Amino acid sequence: MALKKKKVKKAAKKTVKKAPRKLQPKKKISKKKPALKKRVSLKKPKKTAKKAAKKIIRKSPKQEGKFIGLITHYFPHVQAAVIKLKEPLTVGGTVKIKGHTTDLTQTISSMQIDRVDISTAKKGDEIGLQVSSRVRQGDKVYKI
Repeated sequence: MALKKKKVKKAAKKTVKKAPRKLQPKKKISKKKPALKKRVSLKKPKKTAKKAAKKIIRKSPKQEGKFIGLITHYFPHVQAAVIKLKEPLTVGGTVKIKGHTTDLTQTISSMQIDRVDISTAKKGDEIGLQVSSRVRQGDKVYKI
């Protein structure tokens, strides 16, 4: 009897076939990024009257003379500075050299271009100027 039961079960399995399912394309699941929350500004309203007053108070420092050039190099052994001129310059004039740590006023006693003494220099020249104390690269030169 045991044999008959097994045969019945196998037969039942063969007859119960599932109908084939239609294949559907798999849906792509996209992960949506959470929406950014808008930030609320808690800034105070601008007060223009005070800013205008501050701008008036903060004036540029008073310049003594006309800007004529910049120091490009300094030779400490001979105490000479190289100046790139933006304006013409003559021997006998007075210059002021102003920088972060430099504040020097002196008259021009000698100027040179390529080791040749000159009496006047024009705009765009790089001249050598005898100075009485140390100056630094980037110092500004004013004509008084």
